[in-house]
Amino acid sequence: MIDAMTLFRAEATARPPRVGFLGVGWIGRHRMEALIAAGAVDVVGVADPSDAMLEEARKTAPGAAATDGLEGLLDLDLDGLVIATPSALHARQAIAALEHGVSVFCQKPLGRSRAEVAAVVEAARRADRLLAVDLSYRHVEAMRRVREVVASGEIGRVFHVDLTFHNAYGPDKAWFYDPALAGGGCVMDLGTHLVDLALWTLSDPTVTSVTSALLSGGQPLREGVVEDFGVATLTLADGAVVRLACSWRLPAGQDAVISAAFYGTEGGALLHNVAGSFYDFVGERLRGQSRERLVSPPDLWGGRAAVDWARRLANGGRFDPEADKLITLAETLDRIYEGR
Repeated sequence: MIDAMTLFRAEATARPPRVGFLGVGWIGRHRMEALIAAGAVDVVGVADPSDAMLEEARKTAPGAAATDGLEGLLDLDLDGLVIATPSALHARQAIAALEHGVSVFCQKPLGRSRAEVAAVVEAARRADRLLAVDLSYRHVEAMRRVREVVASGEIGRVFHVDLTFHNAYGPDKAWFYDPALAGGGCVMDLGTHLVDLALWTLSDPTVTSVTSALLSGGQPLREGVVEDFGVATLTLADGAVVRLACSWRLPAGQDAVISAAFYGTEGGALLHNVAGSFYDFVGERLRGQSRERLVSPPDLWGGRAAVDWARRLANGGRFDPEADKLITLAETLDRIYEGR
């Protein structure tokens, strides 16, 4: 005979989690569409200060209630909350949801500093709720294959990593350019992904030193503005060197330049975008003057991080100690802004 607990667990696994969406601009709606397409969630509520954004969101999820902000969403007996609001709000909103017993999937950055991120992770630990951040480039198939090549040891000891994310445009929301609201400029926006890819691919190495240069309009960064160009060098405990560069509105000759190259004593592995695309990527194995294609587009990767979170939540996922690594990521970003 199947006992009641077994039946409960089976039902919990089968039932898509009840999820609310806080912020349904482009990125929030895109993640909603991906989650619905995967059958991964039951969208029960949406909230956004823009009536136009709410109307668009309810075209995607017509059964969802339009609520009055976070408080309204938390009244809907949610299992999980997807947060896609301005960066300054992330930590406070995530903590409120977690303390309400609701798991959280948040756009990056989870917080504007190590202190904010650590507070969210601690809230998730106390509440024993699943916390994840939309570090979406981990889920690009080409990047996964590059990481596999690095982890296999076939390129030897990695001694240099070179990462780039140049965006020929700038963000179209005013809050991105306010240091208090955004926590930083292109490094916070784009560099977060680069730092994460380096640490994730190299299995969380210790960063022993950081040097950086941040510019705005081609000049050294001044108080009250955010950087639109940043470069940083991270030295790791094993002597390896990581260099990253990112920008908004750089005259790149194409929409974007995105790459992550890992060079080892026996070869290399490379991710790069195709013809300026933000979405199409190639993965390659490098040998001297030759290269081998590992992965080619197309690859519909944009919503995979959200779907992964939702499926873990549906299967009873609680606090994941991997969330502690979000603190290390935030600390590394702090050090880039401090230049040490």
